[in-house]
Amino acid sequence: MEKWTYEKSGVSVEAGYDAVRRMKAHAAKTKINGVLEGLGSFGGLFELPEGYKQPVLVSGTDSVGSKVMIAFDLDKHDTIGIDCVAMCVNDIICMGAKPLYFLDYIGIGGLDPQKAEQIVKGVSEGCIQADCALIGGETCEMPDIYKPGDYDLVGFAAGIAEKDRLITGKDIKEGDVIFGIASSGLHSNGYTLVRKLREATGTPYDINMGELCKSLDLEWCSMLNYIGRTLGEELLTPTKIYAKLITELTEKVKVKGIANITGGGWVENIPRMLAADDLKIRVDRGGAPYPSEIFRIVQKWGNIEDYEMYKTFNMGIGMFFCVAEEDAGDAYLAIHNYSGHEFTTSDSGERTLLCTENTEWIYTMGTVEKRKKGEDSIVII
Repeated sequence: MEKWTYEKSGVSVEAGYDAVRRMKAHAAKTKINGVLEGLGSFGGLFELPEGYKQPVLVSGTDSVGSKVMIAFDLDKHDTIGIDCVAMCVNDIICMGAKPLYFLDYIGIGGLDPQKAEQIVKGVSEGCIQADCALIGGETCEMPDIYKPGDYDLVGFAAGIAEKDRLITGKDIKEGDVIFGIASSGLHSNGYTLVRKLREATGTPYDINMGELCKSLDLEWCSMLNYIGRTLGEELLTPTKIYAKLITELTEKVKVKGIANITGGGWVENIPRMLAADDLKIRVDRGGAPYPSEIFRIVQKWGNIEDYEMYKTFNMGIGMFFCVAEEDAGDAYLAIHNYSGHEFTTSDSGERTLLCTENTEWIYTMGTVEKRKKGEDSIVII
């Protein structure tokens, strides 16, 4: 009679042990005050920080979605974990929470310890950017569900906020100002459409972005800083994590509402700031240029109407927030000071902003208005 083992059925226990050993080193880099145990126990332990009068835990979970398929195609897995952390953390900070800890789940066809390590390396980097700890996770090998080389990546984040400082939108009123903070690109939304359009047009991943712009008669795009950057690199650009920036902002200014622009784009997510049914948000899309030409490219590929773009993608703005009109100047200054903008002065005395990788771009995007019965909760002009 044939003897069977777990490994013969397609699951390698030894590979699992090796993967965990590799992951522990990356998790250790994220340790912060509050972490009580390292990876390996049956549950992650985190002690709530002192100083809160009425602490509220804020939690969120999300996946990277089909962006992982770009990682499969390019066999590059060390940044997709950043996206996973961002998708979860950028949601909970909208409620005013400071991220505390993170857990991940990797469902995979055949466990390659080196690939798993690269995935968790990205998760670790994302946690460092969010100032939270990676305290646990799960790697599940399921060869009957996932094709060889395929995997899914899901995350869970928990944060903390003082109850009376939760950001719920209840204080938003007519006349308040809406700001937008630039995204790093597509982030992790709309990739099913992007992948289909790339395949339909037969565009290779290794094409230079400037050359791609020229081929689509988007000449002005090629003049920008795309020298040496490929389409594949653009598509795998990690989602920006706004946790530290938002913490800095909320310490300096009373923020009334925050919207993370994920699935549903501007159309679905911006109105989620509002708690009252008699208000609407008017947003001027001309308030900010496209920081990344990938949106122009996708629109040209698919002959996509503007409204469809704004209800699918972040269109260059990854986070919106709302403050009172009298606090608008302080909010702008808080973002300005956080990113440490540098200027150069010409002989004539003219000051020019120096763009660095730490520069945060903030735009005045709109206002809150009264909403009549039957009107939409958002107006994009």
